[in-house]
Amino acid sequence: MNYDNIQTRREFVRNLLFLTAGGTAPFFLTRTVLALDRTVSAAGTKSIPGIPDDRILIVVQMGGGNDGLNMVVPFAMDEYYRARTNLGVPADSVLKLNDTIGLHPKLDKLKGLYDAGNMAVVQGVGYPNPDRSHFRSMEIWQTGDPQSRTTEYGWLGSYLDNACPGCDPKMRRMNPVAGVNVGGWMPVALKSKKGLSVALESPDSFRWIPISDQANDAQKAETTFERLNRIVTRDLGDPRVARLDFLSRVAMNAQLSSDRVHEVTKKYHGGATYPGSGLARQLQMVAKMIAGGLDTRIYYVSMGGFDTHANQKGAHERLLTELGEGVAAFYDDLKKQGNDGRVLMMTFSEFGRRVSENASGGTDHGSGAPLFVFGSRIKPGVYGNHPGLAAGDLDRGDVKFHTDFRSVYATLLENWLGAKSQPILGADFKKLAFV
Repeated sequence: MNYDNIQTRREFVRNLLFLTAGGTAPFFLTRTVLALDRTVSAAGTKSIPGIPDDRILIVVQMGGGNDGLNMVVPFAMDEYYRARTNLGVPADSVLKLNDTIGLHPKLDKLKGLYDAGNMAVVQGVGYPNPDRSHFRSMEIWQTGDPQSRTTEYGWLGSYLDNACPGCDPKMRRMNPVAGVNVGGWMPVALKSKKGLSVALESPDSFRWIPISDQANDAQKAETTFERLNRIVTRDLGDPRVARLDFLSRVAMNAQLSSDRVHEVTKKYHGGATYPGSGLARQLQMVAKMIAGGLDTRIYYVSMGGFDTHANQKGAHERLLTELGEGVAAFYDDLKKQGNDGRVLMMTFSEFGRRVSENASGGTDHGSGAPLFVFGSRIKPGVYGNHPGLAAGDLDRGDVKFHTDFRSVYATLLENWLGAKSQPILGADFKKLAFV
């Protein structure tokens, strides 16, 4: 092999094909991407009786700060209606879960999942000394680190790093899509040391494209890519060989991930009727990848618009409708596939809203809020009491949290994914009983 055929960095950059995911460079290009192995790892990945080994976690981000008080409504608390004379959800329309709380009427699809035993509500979730900044609070949730010990990697990315003994450069079985974000950006939650996640907006956009649309440039790019993939490394002591070996592995992993996603999504023929919302489209894409057998453990989807400072009523109702209809269609699809037992889903938002409505018909940034967990193998029900709303029970106008969000993470990591949570979260947290 004549390594001088690729003469300069400038020629390489000019001729190389770039893999794009909706216009953004996927994070996995930072390192070689390898298998998410199913064996025991340094993080203690283990089989769990009654739960399939190839289990999947899906995270739904509700960006902007969801109003938890109008999602899980404390209809038995007079303080709620005194604080929300305009925004309060009428008690007779609430979909009651017990004698004190119920779901917003626009979440009737989720009430069906709850009644079927496929949904849990975790109340009062937050963290000490809450931050009302969107950026900072989202960072805390995505890294699992309120103390800012480190914010370099996300909690899901750290799971992939710590629970992946197959990440050996000498291994031939490669899986460049251990984590998938459906969207044109990589959330901090999936950022990992080993670069085991990709971001894509659609299988069709997840492909190699040339820098230039000129036929001559495209041909040069294709030739360069072929050269990279013909490289046989015999002497890694040679700096030229080492550099080209790295480039070859990056290029091959990029191609493998693109080919694999296209391969598996072709197998999906549809099993459920999805609404036309953005969240539903994302979840349908996840359903395609699961149905096709993609070896992915973590999927991440998102919806925004929850920063409802003004005119909240109609906007929030539309968002809750999108959430409920999208999740219900997705689980209908999974059930028809026979994959519902493999999948667990969690929702979260960076913070809740203030107890009292504001003068603009909205609510301002708050702190603790409820979240949902879905799955056919969870233990359904309501976990934790609703935080008090009396003046003496509030913290600067916010509900006081009683469930640390890292307890939710620890439960998911240990009782669902089978990994030790302490190396990922930096401490041990009480596990909850929903799984």
